[in-house]
Amino acid sequence: MAQNSQTKPQLDPREILEAQLRESYGRVVYSHKTHEKCADLLLTRLSRIKFWQITLSAIATAGFVTAVVGPTAVGSLVGLIVSTCLLALNAYTKDYDLGELAEKHRQTAAELWAIRERYLSLLTDLAMNEISLKEIRLERDRFIEDLQVAYGGAPSTTFQAYKKAQAALKRLDDMTFSDEEIDAFLPSQLHRA
Repeated sequence: MAQNSQTKPQLDPREILEAQLRESYGRVVYSHKTHEKCADLLLTRLSRIKFWQITLSAIATAGFVTAVVGPTAVGSLVGLIVSTCLLALNAYTKDYDLGELAEKHRQTAAELWAIRERYLSLLTDLAMNEISLKEIRLERDRFIEDLQVAYGGAPSTTFQAYKKAQAALKRLDDMTFSDEEIDAFLPSQLHRA
């Protein structure tokens, strides 16, 4: 039986761990930015809803005042239509606290930011050869536990927020990362290329 003349080269365990950490770092960067964008989108929507609630309340009041001062069918009809629209808008927001949801996204983003920075520090220590493989694995496992806690309490993100995060990070790819993409997030001393 002939032996295969091409044997698979032995991979360096540090390089394998670095690759895993870089991939996880890239995911956390995107998740952090996506939660920030979700919060921004929700606060913008909340601001618009509040604007329309105030505007519709003012128009409805004006319509009813017009009906009382000079009884006209037009003032009553305007007041009725606008107050019905306001009722619908208020009913929509009754059980859906956009401000609270935005705050949860902000909180998740803050938790992910801290984990992101810890990944960056670990990658730096790894590049400086200042940490043992055992310490790297222990720290990596702690990050995974911390991410589980952060994601477990996190509200769901939206595709729109992800697309905004992607644009903000100047990437047009999905959640797979090339070395160049991750290098764009890292200081130049930690670049692979």
